[in-house]
Amino acid sequence: MHRISAIDVHVGGEPLRVITEGFPELPGRTILEKRRAAQAQFDHLRTALMREPRGHPDMYGCVVVPPSVSHADLGVLFLHNEGYSTMCGHGIIGLATVLLEQGLFPVTAPETVLKLETPSGVVTARATLDGKRVASVAFLNVPSFAAGLDQETSVPGLGRVRYDLAFGGAFYAFCQAEELGLDLLPRFAGRLTEVGMAIKEAVSKTDTIKHPVEPELSFLYGTVFVGPAGAGAACRQVCIFAESQLDRCPTGTGVSAHLALRHARRQVEPGQDLVVESILGTRFVGRIDAVVDLASQVAVIPEIRGTAYLTGKHEFFIDPDDPLRSGFLIR
Repeated sequence: MHRISAIDVHVGGEPLRVITEGFPELPGRTILEKRRAAQAQFDHLRTALMREPRGHPDMYGCVVVPPSVSHADLGVLFLHNEGYSTMCGHGIIGLATVLLEQGLFPVTAPETVLKLETPSGVVTARATLDGKRVASVAFLNVPSFAAGLDQETSVPGLGRVRYDLAFGGAFYAFCQAEELGLDLLPRFAGRLTEVGMAIKEAVSKTDTIKHPVEPELSFLYGTVFVGPAGAGAACRQVCIFAESQLDRCPTGTGVSAHLALRHARRQVEPGQDLVVESILGTRFVGRIDAVVDLASQVAVIPEIRGTAYLTGKHEFFIDPDDPLRSGFLIR
């Protein structure tokens, strides 16, 4: 009987399952090699933990691994229903909270700094503590950039669709919800997912998605719909990613990419807050910390802030005799 322990949190409503024990040591010299090893050798554990009956179609998780660079404290791989993300903002916030509140990383008050190596690069997280509680986590993301403004593609059932392409740790196609007749409300989740996946498929076929440094990051991760928000927020955005997953939070990498788009259009300056709301009304605060050059590509270093909340501790059993031991999905 394979036993795996985990601690669950949510960040703005989006789940994160932090695997703390029972995941095999991953071979590989670099974080990308470890990611490939997880895909090739242990993918049955990802599906067992993310999918039913232990998870659900929109579950998200991570596993901590040794870093492959000397300036990082820890490495982290992110898991979802389809595979392994290159970077995850809510995952950084949730992981930092678990590590510090559960005594898994040394705490310094009133602020603790963690450097986490992700497949997209090293991310610096700063956790603000209130006693033993992590009140919030802000992280400096990897270089983020606008890859294409006012692009168009043809989507079956929708016709011509306008989008912006940007990278914030992963590539996203940004669409204005109003242009597509969409409302960014929970009761329309099914329609948002359907349209988001159709746009993702169309853009993946017609656009050239290329990261200027790392070819393994050169793919479209999701579609982000942008629309009006409540008082105090600049916008509401809903991300459809992986295999029909709908992000419950504002999407940390999505907010990073959004900051890059606004900077490219000269709509936001470094140090200026951008408050972004989720489909649930939860919020992340983003700002541009610096403007940098990334292989002759103008990029920004975003800072994203949010808060995580503990929801449970688990010990999972994977019975080798169980015909459904690797999990399944039903929508």
